[in-house]
Amino acid sequence: RDLSLYQGLHVDLVGKQDAQTVVCTGLVDDTVETPENYRGLLAELRARDLPFICANPDIVVERGDSLVWCSGALARDYEALGGKTYIVGKPHRPIYERAMARLGEAAGSELAHDRVLAIGDGMPTDVAGAKAFGIDLLYISAGIHAADYAGDGGDPGEPDPERLATFLQSHEARPAAWMPRLRW
Repeated sequence: RDLSLYQGLHVDLVGKQDAQTVVCTGLVDDTVETPENYRGLLAELRARDLPFICANPDIVVERGDSLVWCSGALARDYEALGGKTYIVGKPHRPIYERAMARLGEAAGSELAHDRVLAIGDGMPTDVAGAKAFGIDLLYISAGIHAADYAGDGGDPGEPDPERLATFLQSHEARPAAWMPRLRW
């Protein structure tokens, strides 16, 4: 899965029997698989005490109108088995520093944090990362937490404003703005 991530890198991709490290970008077929499908494999990897690198700590992600399992769920389960797990990406600082550097290169000069807007729907990743890095956030309310504050009709595109405000406050999230969906 996601083999394009390895293009240009000098790494050997091997099977589980020859692996020295696990790099997880997601489930092989997240349209039908769940973390339960990986219980045996994770136990085998843990028995060998392999380090587990999780490239996306989201537990679930939104795909269309559905939520699908993501690599963060497998990292969570591996860690629960006592495995050594390394999380890269949001909400950790290095990914934001790299993004800011790339934006600065594109702009021809370093950008101030107040000129950057993070966009996301996940409290433990998108929101926490933006907050920790000190950049504004556009919160996407119809994302993975929509059921927590859906209006009476249950439409994630129309959250109950009071429930949304309570939800954001309970997570100490202060987005610059919110909108139901991001479309381009």
